[in-house]
Amino acid sequence: MALWHNPRWFDDRGRQEQLDEHVAATGQARFGLRTLQENEKVRAVMQHFNRVAPKYDFMNTLLSFGIQYAWKRAAVRMLDIRPGERVLDVCGGTGDLAILAARRTGPDGRVVLLDINREMLLAGLPKIAPHPELGNIALVQGDAERIALPDNSFDAAMVGFGIRNLTHLQRGFAEMHRVLKPGGRILCLEFSRPGNPLFRALYDFYSFNIMPLLGGLITGAAQSYACLPETIRMFPLPDELSVLLARIGFRRVTWRAFTNGIAVAHVGIKA
Repeated sequence: MALWHNPRWFDDRGRQEQLDEHVAATGQARFGLRTLQENEKVRAVMQHFNRVAPKYDFMNTLLSFGIQYAWKRAAVRMLDIRPGERVLDVCGGTGDLAILAARRTGPDGRVVLLDINREMLLAGLPKIAPHPELGNIALVQGDAERIALPDNSFDAAMVGFGIRNLTHLQRGFAEMHRVLKPGGRILCLEFSRPGNPLFRALYDFYSFNIMPLLGGLITGAAQSYACLPETIRMFPLPDELSVLLARIGFRRVTWRAFTNGIAVAHVGIKA
């Protein structure tokens, strides 16, 4: 029996209820298993990341056995960032994707690392500030659902393991679409449902036994590390996310699964 309640993987209807239309119709949004008023979710997410920010990178490395870095490197390669380009990292957290992008744009390029949570940006600052070659990264505290940046101003936009925490998922993607130049590229790297049923069962055991246990022992935030796998189980599946991105206005949307589907990277082009 799991140490923490396992909600199982949501069905089609359950996943549809996480989308903007349902949130607007009901005035309610989910953050893990918690049902909140629509305007309360941002505060809940802020509190969550305030708790985990100090040990965020350490815990991610520990819980993923370090494989998260391979996923991120592979995903950024899919975005095909070129020297001199302008790149936006949405929900960028402690900056792993931004750092990878900045090394590809070079000194003539620019990377804007956007996150609503100040504590997360501060936690990532020591990875960026001491390195002159990363001087092309600008840290901006801002809302991914209301990006305070001009239309058609970026060559590429990316979001890694953050979009599912928004109250309005489609609004976040629409904002990324807006700030991209015509022909600009999007990358979404997010957790998903493992394909193999046996592997999925092992993953569920790990998610609702080991992760909350370690989260509680190391950070004192067992609930926060149970909330993580809860949110994953209600996120659109890869084909569903491809359709959503196409509806927003991205073309040639493709995706690649990593580690039996634990993580999936989608890329597309602004029409």
